[in-house]
Amino acid sequence: MTYLTKPKLHHPTLTRNKVGYTRRDYEGKVSTLCAGCGHDSISAAIVQACWELDIAPHRVAKLSGIGCSSKTPDYFLGASHGFNTVHGRMPSVLTGANLANRELLYLGVSGDGDSASIGIGQFAHAMRRGVRMVYIVENNGVYGLTKGQFSATADRGSKAKKGAVNNDAAIDLVGIALQLGATYVGRGFSGDKAQLVPLIKGAIEHGGAAFLDVISPCVAFNNHAGSTRSYDYVREHNEAVNRIDFIDLDAEVNAAPAPGEAVDIPSPDGGTMRLRKLHADYDPTDRIAAMNQVAAYAARGEIATGLLYVDPEPRDMHQALNTVATPLNTLRESELCPGPEALEKLNASLR
Repeated sequence: MTYLTKPKLHHPTLTRNKVGYTRRDYEGKVSTLCAGCGHDSISAAIVQACWELDIAPHRVAKLSGIGCSSKTPDYFLGASHGFNTVHGRMPSVLTGANLANRELLYLGVSGDGDSASIGIGQFAHAMRRGVRMVYIVENNGVYGLTKGQFSATADRGSKAKKGAVNNDAAIDLVGIALQLGATYVGRGFSGDKAQLVPLIKGAIEHGGAAFLDVISPCVAFNNHAGSTRSYDYVREHNEAVNRIDFIDLDAEVNAAPAPGEAVDIPSPDGGTMRLRKLHADYDPTDRIAAMNQVAAYAARGEIATGLLYVDPEPRDMHQALNTVATPLNTLRESELCPGPEALEKLNASLR
């Protein structure tokens, strides 16, 4: 009953995290999506990740475009900043916000139509520029708001609900993100929360452009036999390259694992991500190997999930532009307009 408002009062015995919030404090409005939609599971995973990482909701800025997926920011982190942009334009608006205030955590939520069609240019430039963000594509292979047409990520040969066959090649956003320089690339499945939550936590703590492609079946138009984005198909063809645990070093007291058991990837905040390899020949820090592995799985009709690539020493847009550490929106007029002498010195350095 989506017309009902969630109660603002919480039971006093609910568990609180280190910053004093309960899990309910990270929720948003009641979802208006179809019952069983995979997008709601992704929202729940974002809520869980932010609560476990002790992130104050008001330190988050969530941005989206247009589509079923772009409605979901209304359903999580209700006390955070939010901006619903024009179709496909989320990355550029987020880039501007990030330049103005680098201290916020930026969550960009998009869909396969929003990012792989009208917004593919915006997506590409956000990745290559290294905008520090968590870019989540909720990928169901269809245009859900306009009654189930194939999207640009739909696999060639897949069937629509009414029997039409897709004859176009699919755009692989993971492959594009890897090629253009994203420093954290993963793929998850909305039906696998145990894998998805650590993937999101790792992306949040990453210091560069983090991209997550999340297969999210559309129960209304793309959850039938013949679809390669259905729950049954993804479960049958899911090939996880690693099992992921996100670990806060301050709380970690376990003994060191035996050699070959795990790979530890440090995070900028001093924490670490631990990858337990399921494939002995897979190295998540090798970009070329990741591209080859994803392509090899796709050729076999399998879907590679997990953390596909991570750069342990990422660079972001602010480092590339050599911007000041102080957020630009807090600079005073005297600092923004230092006078004609400073302008002349700058112009001379460019001659």
